[in-house]
Amino acid sequence: MNTIQDQDLALIVDMRDKAHLVRVRTGQKFETHHGFIPYDAIIGQPWGSIIHSSLGHPYVVVQPSTADLITHIKRSSQVIFPKDSAYILMRMNAKPGARVLESGCGSGGLTLALATAVMPTGHVYSQEIREDFIDLARRNMERVGLDPYVTFIHADSTQGFKVDGKVDAVFLDMPEPETCVLQAREVLKDGGFFGALVPTTNQVVNLLRALEDSAFGLIDVEEILTRRYKPVADRLRPQDRMIAHTGFLIFARAVVKPYKRPLAAHETDEEEEVFPGEA
Repeated sequence: MNTIQDQDLALIVDMRDKAHLVRVRTGQKFETHHGFIPYDAIIGQPWGSIIHSSLGHPYVVVQPSTADLITHIKRSSQVIFPKDSAYILMRMNAKPGARVLESGCGSGGLTLALATAVMPTGHVYSQEIREDFIDLARRNMERVGLDPYVTFIHADSTQGFKVDGKVDAVFLDMPEPETCVLQAREVLKDGGFFGALVPTTNQVVNLLRALEDSAFGLIDVEEILTRRYKPVADRLRPQDRMIAHTGFLIFARAVVKPYKRPLAAHETDEEEEVFPGEA
């Protein structure tokens, strides 16, 4: 039944695209400076319905996407943006049944995306050194009904990961991920997926050196830029602002022994390629 029900999570969006994530509850109401909408007026309506507030302002009611949930969670720190989260899920092969470990849960943005991807038969293990971050991330998972698929672990990841058995993927979201590379390899299955996000180039360099010295191969460094357009047919153009650099993404695969990819010809330093042997 594709209709709005009591206790559903809903996204209520005004005509200027300002969105509100709410839990629909019988007998209660959504309040805004444009008036209020009784949830009883929403329940039973098809998703995508236009509902008017008590002051006559129109709102569209839709099911929230994973990106919407990430955007609207309560934050104590910067969350990983949906543009990065979606790509991380693909690169980490996060799918139903997978066991994924993350180090550094923050407010739970990536935790939410991972749990959505691995449910109903997989599981996410989120290890974090700060109890306040765990408390907030756990509340965010409970708010969207994903808490059965996440186990939070309060521990220092530099001292090892407290997970029983091997996992399919490990993602590090922490200031010094190079300090946890060996620990990540210990809990990863052979051939498993490794990922990390860091904001600055010096952090990337430190992580690359650690990966090259450990049993990891097929290393990639990438970043994702998003440029949105104003969706008006008569004057289509880019929006004035864009989400540009949010972080560098580093991916690798767990291999049996340290593996360093040889440079391709076009990657060789110019001096070595054009003037071999010369000082």
